[in-house]
Amino acid sequence: MSVIAVIPARGGSVGVTGKNVREVGGQPLVARAVASARRASTIDRVIVSTDDATIAEVARRAGAFVVDRPAALATATASSESALLHALATIDVTPEVLVFLQATSPFIDPADLDLAVRRVRGGEADAVFSAVSTPVFLWGPGARGEGWRGINHDAAVRPRRQDLPPQVAETGAFYVMRAAGFLAAQHRFFGRVEPHLVDERWAVDIDTEVELEVARALAEAHEHAHAADLEAAARLDIPPTASSSISTPDEGFSP
Repeated sequence: MSVIAVIPARGGSVGVTGKNVREVGGQPLVARAVASARRASTIDRVIVSTDDATIAEVARRAGAFVVDRPAALATATASSESALLHALATIDVTPEVLVFLQATSPFIDPADLDLAVRRVRGGEADAVFSAVSTPVFLWGPGARGEGWRGINHDAAVRPRRQDLPPQVAETGAFYVMRAAGFLAAQHRFFGRVEPHLVDERWAVDIDTEVELEVARALAEAHEHAHAADLEAAARLDIPPTASSSISTPDEGFSP
C-alpha cells in the first residue's frame, strides 16, 4: 500500500468528554474523519488507532481498520507521533506516504488530502500540513517592564496589512508526509515542510464544548456548500472528484 491514513483517536479527553464519538452533522467525529479519508482517491487504507472499544466499533462501521493502541500511548501526555509510530509498526505493509488526520477537525475536504498527497509524492515537499493564511499584526511580551512589542512588524512604522510577511496558522486537520522520512525523524515536521491552504470557513478544530457547538452550527452550511459545488461541477460537465465516491475496504488487509 503506497498511501496509508492514520487517525489517532483515544478514549480519554480533557476538554470534551467522549470527544471522538460526539456528533457533528449527525455523525460521530471519528466517522467523519474516516469518511473524508476514504473519499480521497490517493489513500489506499484508513486506520484508526484507539484504546477505546466504542471508538473502535464506530471506526469499523465507518470502514476503517482498527489498531489497538496500548494504554501507555493513549494518555493525555502521549504524543500523536507515538500513536503513528505504533500504527506503522503494527501493520504488515510499509507505505510510501503517511497521512495523519485528526478527528477533531470535522470538515476535512478529500480533495485537499489528494492535493497534499500529490505534492509529497511529486517531490514538492517532504511534509505538508493544513493551514490558513493569517495576515494579522502579531504582538508579544517584550523584556521585563517594557510591555508588549510587534513581532512581525515595526510598531513605530505601521505597514499595510497586505504588506505583512507571509504567514500561516496550522489548522490541525491533517499532515501528509513521506513515511520513511517520518520514521527516521520520529516527528511530523522534517525535511522540506510546506503548508496546504484550506478553506478558512471550515477550518474548525474542536477542543472545547463551545467549539463543538460552533462546528454543529456550521455543519448544515458545510453540507449545502458541498452540494452546491457538486451541482456546479455537474453543470460544467466536470468528472466526479474523489469526494463523490468511497472505496471498499480490502478484507485481506490485516493491521
